[in-house]
Amino acid sequence: MKKIIDIKGMHCKSCVNSIKTNIFSLKGIKSIKVNLESKNAIVEYNSKIISIKEIQSEIEKLGYLTDDSSKRKNNILKTVAYGVFPHIGCIGFIIGSILGVSVLMQFFRPLLMSRYFFYELISLSIAFATISVTIYLKNNELLSLKGLKRKWKYVSITYGSTIGVNLALFLVIFPIIANISASSGENQIAIGSIESITLKVNIPCSGHAPLISEEIKTIKGIHEVKYKVPNVFIVKYDSGKTNFNEILNLAVFKEYPVTLLNKT
Repeated sequence: MKKIIDIKGMHCKSCVNSIKTNIFSLKGIKSIKVNLESKNAIVEYNSKIISIKEIQSEIEKLGYLTDDSSKRKNNILKTVAYGVFPHIGCIGFIIGSILGVSVLMQFFRPLLMSRYFFYELISLSIAFATISVTIYLKNNELLSLKGLKRKWKYVSITYGSTIGVNLALFLVIFPIIANISASSGENQIAIGSIESITLKVNIPCSGHAPLISEEIKTIKGIHEVKYKVPNVFIVKYDSGKTNFNEILNLAVFKEYPVTLLNKT
């Protein structure tokens, strides 16, 4: 079998000789011609002994780039996309929280009222990563345990980026969003009328924190809501307009039980 491999990074005859010598020494290589001007190599090989992917990999080990390199970069981008895609709904909710878009908030509220919503999203993101790995290995004729071992770096990047997206959302993004625009805008509060309560809400993860914050802010008289990981909310309110019982009786707390930790 004969193939043309595009090669980037060759600058002189020394580069040409290095590629020719190293590739020709591989088992299964019948002949190789490297052209400095056209930046490619014509390789004749026995496909039963060595694959084109292995040849490209050996060229890259010498410090050059092949047409397979750019494909791998695209695969990495696809991997990140697979990790992000299942969280599009969450990202939409985040945008809605920042912009205060009531239509978006109403759309995502039923989803966030489900205790298992984020567990399902995490499972979906892992499933997408698995699909990505399977397609990649199949396209490269490496869908086997041996192929999995050979491409362990790609597999690690795939699952690593997916896990990274999840960790970024739950440990950084959602806690920040829950505290964005913490003030409800009711700044004209009489001196001495501000009271504070500390609540412990039984939410499965920080992904539900923005929902809790937004629901509390719907009450007239709420001055500020601060969220602390994993499930604590500090609420400041105008005691002349509302009270802690009204806050504790919010409908959202029927799904996510609340405990009053402190009142000042």
